[in-house]
Amino acid sequence: MSYDVIVLGAGLAGLSAARDLADAGSDVLVVEARDRVGGRVEQATLDDGRVVQLGGELTGSFQYAYLGLAEELGLTIESSYVEATGQDSYHLIEGVVRGDWMNPGQRALADEVEAKFRDLAATVDPEDPWSHPDAAILDNTSLANWLRSAGGDEAVVRDRALFHLGLADGSPERLSLLAELRKQAAAGAGGFYDENAWEGLRVAEGSASVALRMAEQLGDRVRLGAIVERVSVNPGGCTVTLAGGETLAAAAVVSAMPVGPLRDIEITGVSKPRLESLARQRSAVASKVVAAYPSAIWEQVGANGLAYGEGLIGSSWTQAPTGVISVLTGPERIGVLLAAPDDQSACADVARDLAEIFGDGMLSPQQIFYRAWGIDPWSKGYITQWRVGDVMRVGPLHGTHEPPFYVCGSDQWVCGYMEGAVRTGRAAAAAALGRPAPEPVQ
Repeated sequence: MSYDVIVLGAGLAGLSAARDLADAGSDVLVVEARDRVGGRVEQATLDDGRVVQLGGELTGSFQYAYLGLAEELGLTIESSYVEATGQDSYHLIEGVVRGDWMNPGQRALADEVEAKFRDLAATVDPEDPWSHPDAAILDNTSLANWLRSAGGDEAVVRDRALFHLGLADGSPERLSLLAELRKQAAAGAGGFYDENAWEGLRVAEGSASVALRMAEQLGDRVRLGAIVERVSVNPGGCTVTLAGGETLAAAAVVSAMPVGPLRDIEITGVSKPRLESLARQRSAVASKVVAAYPSAIWEQVGANGLAYGEGLIGSSWTQAPTGVISVLTGPERIGVLLAAPDDQSACADVARDLAEIFGDGMLSPQQIFYRAWGIDPWSKGYITQWRVGDVMRVGPLHGTHEPPFYVCGSDQWVCGYMEGAVRTGRAAAAAALGRPAPEPVQ
């Protein structure tokens, strides 16, 4: 069969693109390898009826594309874990600390260094970091080394390491300074990281509901269990070959696939520089565990559920249903979980770390879920990871199109978040339609 546009991948980006294309009258087909839509957003219903998020779940005040789409779909936006009462927790080598683990002098120095970072971030254009006069220098400098050069001591570096390993994007010793400046510039250059801006909101019905509602609107335009093996791009028409040999034809192709699985597809008719830019991107190998308890057990020790750690758990935070906690294990620690004999053992490892932070009541969750996004064959990663030198290696072709081949997805934005998926998905649809990219409503 022949279509106007074939979209590769039914995550937030692919569904956002397909929805806009369909609304404009295009004959569009979305092909998805999984047996479900949503990509790296997924939700499950507990035995007691609570709905929990197993993939991406948080958004923030500057993420207008995602918030606008949720509003269009009739979904509800509410505050996230930032509203929780109690103290933050730190699982350090020395033990567990409630509240700020730094002493006042260390925190004051960290604030001074952050002010310098804020000023430098304001000089970076998030849409075009390559135009910065010192782009190559900034990209080839690690965040950790810059912190030291800016006057930070090892406590300042350790504080940032706790955060970045908790976020699952790797150690600041190997993180591109330019990438981090670009990321925070996109959020308004407010400092190292504004939790309210990035994570202060969530969809009350669940982030996966955004994907599910778009898929419902698209109906039979979404085809599940369709594994793409080859894509041939030509001005006169494109073909997409599925596993088993079936060939689909279209005037244009929109790739909404994560960069890892995209490398496994044979693509012809797209220029070598464009393909090399795509291939040079990388995603962090990380996992997420979600544990459900009868109540918010962490409150018994005066904690709010938010934790950063130097053990197996990189970070934890609470979900909307009372008694549910999310956990990330980052790329430099996930080996412990991947080496476990089975998922049950991996979950038990995480529960033991949770117990060290919040008390023995965390040892026996009612239900627990493990998603190794970093090795999932259809994601091969969590958020976009930018190591030293990566921004320049990927280059200014990042996120651009080569008609009739268009790209979108979390990996094609500043960093891997749901906002990036929606923003680039809708922009790819507009480009395919010959229209300017939509301006998110603020």
